[in-house]
Amino acid sequence: MLYLVAKVFFTAIIIVLVSEVAKKSDQYGGLLAALPLTTFLIIFWMYFEGATDSKISNHLQLTLYFVLPTLPMFLFFPYLIHKFGFPIATLTSIALTALLIYGFKLLYEQFGFKVF
Repeated sequence: MLYLVAKVFFTAIIIVLVSEVAKKSDQYGGLLAALPLTTFLIIFWMYFEGATDSKISNHLQLTLYFVLPTLPMFLFFPYLIHKFGFPIATLTSIALTALLIYGFKLLYEQFGFKVF
């Protein structure tokens, strides 16, 4: 249980630090947010918990498949937030991302990749 609490605490510290940097600097906040920090944290935790190299490799490969359909959100959200405000921009971005994930799933299947 203590290990789980430590994981949550350490991961939360990283997220809070990035959000604090983002308050001070859009550039550095964006840079840190663009880094695959959560992916690195996840694979570190997987490694320390004894996951096999194959399991970690599969996780990273599937992460790549899901990165592509999430990228358009970064293009549309800034436009949407200025035009419609934060709640609508967020809901629209979530819907767009969900649709793109489903569309990419169908596309991947055409090439023989089963992601879920």
